[in-house]
Formats: sequence, C-alpha cells, structure tokens
Amino acid sequence: MTLDLFGDALDDPTDGLPAREPLGPGALLLRRFARPREAELLDAVDRVQAAAPLRHMVTPGGFRMSVAMTNCGALGWVSDLAGYRYDPIDPDSARPWPAMPEAFRRLATEAAAAAGFEDFEPDACLVNRYVPGTRLSLHQDRNERDMRQPIVSVSLGIPAMFQFGGDRRADRPARVPLGHGDVVVWGGPSRLRFHGVLPLKEASHRLLGESRINLTFRKAG
Repeated sequence: MTLDLFGDALDDPTDGLPAREPLGPGALLLRRFARPREAELLDAVDRVQAAAPLRHMVTPGGFRMSVAMTNCGALGWVSDLAGYRYDPIDPDSARPWPAMPEAFRRLATEAAAAAGFEDFEPDACLVNRYVPGTRLSLHQDRNERDMRQPIVSVSLGIPAMFQFGGDRRADRPARVPLGHGDVVVWGGPSRLRFHGVLPLKEASHRLLGESRINLTFRKAG
C-alpha cells in the first residue's frame, strides 16, 4: 500500500483490496461495506446538516478544529473551552440534536455485528466533513461511559489515510487507506487505541466533490 494511491481523482482507489482486513484484536476494516447504501446515507447526511449545520468547534486549548462537525442522535459530541463532552443539546441552536436516521443506525449495528459486536446500539453519531488539507490528530475516544462498546467509523467521498496506533500516543501508527464506503470497527482490546487521519490529498468524488464525510457511531450514554 503506497501513498500514490491518493494522488489521482479516482472515487475508489482501494477497490482491488480485500473486503475484510483485521487491524488488531477487536478491530476490523470492512471495505466497501457502506457503498450499496450510499444514496440513503447521503440523503440522511443532508437532512442532519440542514437541522444542525456543520461548524468548526474549538478545542479546550482555544484552537479551531480544521474539520467541520455536527451530530445526530440522543447525544452529541461537543468541544469548547470548557472541555470535551457529550451533550443532548446543540449549543448553537439550544435545541436537541436531530434524531439519528434509521439508515445510520442500521448500518452501524450491522457493521458492528460483522466485526463480532452483536448488541451495539449507538446513541451518538458525529458527522465530520474533511476537505483536502484537513486532518485529525492522533487521539483516543474515551468520553463514553461504557468502554465495552465499539466505535464504528464510516468513510464516504474522497480517500483518506487512517492512522491506527497503539495504546500510547508514542506508538507508531499503521497507515490504512480508506475509500468510499469503507467502515472501520474497533472495540475490545483495541477500544482505546490512538487513531487519526493524515491531511487529505487533493481528489474529487463523483457524489461529494472535493470532500469526505465521516460518520462515527458510539454508545456514549
């Protein structure tokens, strides 16, 4: 796997790679898993964004995040000067986050089951929009109450290079190319592994143009 996969405008540069790739104990990449549902997923993304527009949140340290975000579900992930947390209320509108679309919930539960997590029922979905040059630094997902529940991450649009590290920030991460429709599930022994996304390369997708949508499902409450 080489970075030159990401230097063209192909929608799906990972097409020739296996449909399933273990990334570690309790961690599995399901390539192209979401692709048959792209139309209903993108329609649902549009409805969520209409109800709760994307915004650039601020870290507790005062830095503006490069990735635009919004949420749906009973809880939404929020970052501001007060810290990272889940909140049932959208701070921009003072209203509850939009309900999680059934297409989202069904995809998340089926992907989790395919990775061995049979009873996953997400109550939070973080919607991220990346454009070329944006990135997400290595971090752990640790604001959730029940660490027995997995994370389910869905990629739509232009390719990204996912970093899947170890239990310490200093551990060197593996680089995993993600294409349109790929889903990564991690839990169990891998639940607290550091992960992130390298800066996106210039690319264009037939449905999303020069952007990537990432849906991250969690059981937060």
